[in-house]
Amino acid sequence: MVGFCVLAPLQDSFAKLTSSDIAIGQVAATRFVFQVALLLPLAALFGWLHRPRTGEIALHLVRGVLLLVATACFFTALRFMPIADAIAIFFVEPFILTLLGGLLLGEPLGPRRYIACAVGFAGALLIIQPSFQKVGPVAFLPLVTALCFAFYMILTRRMATRMHPITLQVYTGAAALVLALPILAMADGSGIGPLDPSWPEARDIWFLCGLGIIATLSHVCISFALSLAPASLLAPLQYLEIVAATALGYWIFNDLPNTLSFAGIALIVASGLYVFFRERQLERQLERKNRPVTPP
Repeated sequence: MVGFCVLAPLQDSFAKLTSSDIAIGQVAATRFVFQVALLLPLAALFGWLHRPRTGEIALHLVRGVLLLVATACFFTALRFMPIADAIAIFFVEPFILTLLGGLLLGEPLGPRRYIACAVGFAGALLIIQPSFQKVGPVAFLPLVTALCFAFYMILTRRMATRMHPITLQVYTGAAALVLALPILAMADGSGIGPLDPSWPEARDIWFLCGLGIIATLSHVCISFALSLAPASLLAPLQYLEIVAATALGYWIFNDLPNTLSFAGIALIVASGLYVFFRERQLERQLERKNRPVTPP
């Protein structure tokens, strides 16, 4: 999980370093090209692949759409915003996931977790407000990413126990490419900035290669982490990603969040950790309640 938290902001740094002449759709698709190219041979070699059924294919396609839109929105935001600000806004995703768990999965939610979610959203607004003054509606794109990723995680919960983590990443990447490549082909020469692909210069080729390799490694890290330990145990570690993003943003781009953004980050982290530790506490209480009584 720590590996993911360090690698994910590095992936974002490569995306931010690519020239604005490279279409965002092309940058996002590159991430999935590498994911499939690197992981498909590995999954085939170890016999982890299987023939998906129709219903499973549909779920992979939905996950591919969600992840493709989330990636494109976030990479677009990175072209205008500091990495730490964009990632901090994205971290309302656990609150969205908590609320969706109550609405869609029937998970019980108490008033304290509702309040923690509201505090987290307030923290995001503290970051969005000055960013909106600088870059306009682009400041809301990390929220779109968070919403898409929350639905993506709900689907992942349903599918992660049915197949190997590497296999899941292969099929997700393949589904995203099935959707992205025809769109890019049709947009070629159209002049539509976010979708019209172009041949990158040597500098951008290196950045795109770095993006694809690091993105693949980071998602392999989180897939194995979630397969080896409970999400509630790992989730607090994910806030290391904001620390890594702040450090990389300052080192590479000389960007630092302003005072208001730091206050928003503090609110998001504090309320997020409360939600996670509260869920962990409730899980332990439920385990003790359901533990069989040993006869004397």
